Amino acid sequence: MPRQLISSGSPFEPIIGFSRAVRVGNHIFVSGTAPIGIDGKTVGVNDPYLQTKRCLEIISQALEKAGARLENVVRTRTFLVNIADWEKAAKAHGEIFGHIRPASTMVQVSRFISSEWLVEFEADAVME
Repeated sequence: MPRQLISSGSPFEPIIGFSRAVRVGNHIFVSGTAPIGIDGKTVGVNDPYLQTKRCLEIISQALEKAGARLENVVRTRTFLVNIADWEKAAKAHGEIFGHIRPASTMVQVSRFISSEWLVEFEADAVME
């Protein structure tokens, strides 16, 4: 089965050796996605809502490059540095996925590569 690698241009992709997303058949797996702007800087410093919006925007773009849409997402994973931010992240997640309602997990982690990042997301999609 062919394997399609999707890049977002993240400076971490070549360093770590990963792709933003990988499509195999009708399955698309989106890597942990941080709130990095097109200028390479953190979007929404100290704002988990804005950071969530940016992460989901990057995920949406990766899905589009793979030929999918947000409606194809079947699972999301939310990683938060402070679980007390769950409602702010959930609000942004709900604005995007409220009608799609993928399986979803939300967990607290100790930290990310950048101390400015409050949230990261992963997503899995299946195309029909």
